[in-house]
Amino acid sequence: MLELIINVAIVIGVAFFMEGVAWFTHKFIMHGFLWVIHEDHHRPHKGYFEKNDLFTVFFSLVAFFLFFFGLLWEIYPMFSAGLGMSFYGIFYTIFHDILFHKRIKIKAPKWRYLKRIINAHRTHHAGRDTQRNAKAYGFLFASKKYDNFPST
Repeated sequence: MLELIINVAIVIGVAFFMEGVAWFTHKFIMHGFLWVIHEDHHRPHKGYFEKNDLFTVFFSLVAFFLFFFGLLWEIYPMFSAGLGMSFYGIFYTIFHDILFHKRIKIKAPKWRYLKRIINAHRTHHAGRDTQRNAKAYGFLFASKKYDNFPST
C-alpha cells in the first residue's frame, strides 16, 4: 500500500513540477538559443504543424522512455514519473493547442481559471518582439493579475 501511495504522489508531484520545467524551458530555451525552432509559433505560418511541435515530440519521447523502461526494469517510480509527465502534457495540449490556439475548433468554457490562463497566454503572444520582451511563460498557472485583463 505504501508503494502505491508513493507512486501516486510521484505522478501528482511530477505533473505539477512539469509546469516549472515548462516555464524554464519556455523562457530560457525556447525564447533563447532555440528560438529558431519556437519562432514559427509566434508568427503566422502555413500548414497545421509548426517547427515548435518538436518540443512536444521531445517531451513525449522522454515520457515514453520513462514508461517503457520503468515497466521493463520494474522501476515503478520511473513509470509514475512518465505518467505524471503525460498528464501534464495532456492538460497542456488541451489548454494551449486546443483551447488557446484553436488547433481543434471547440469553444472554451467560461471558467474563471481558464480565462486567467488564456489572458496570460494572450499577453505572452502580444507585442512585436516576443522573443525578448514576452511575459507570462507558464502554461497552466498564471497570476491573479490576469483575471482583470480584457475578457476572452
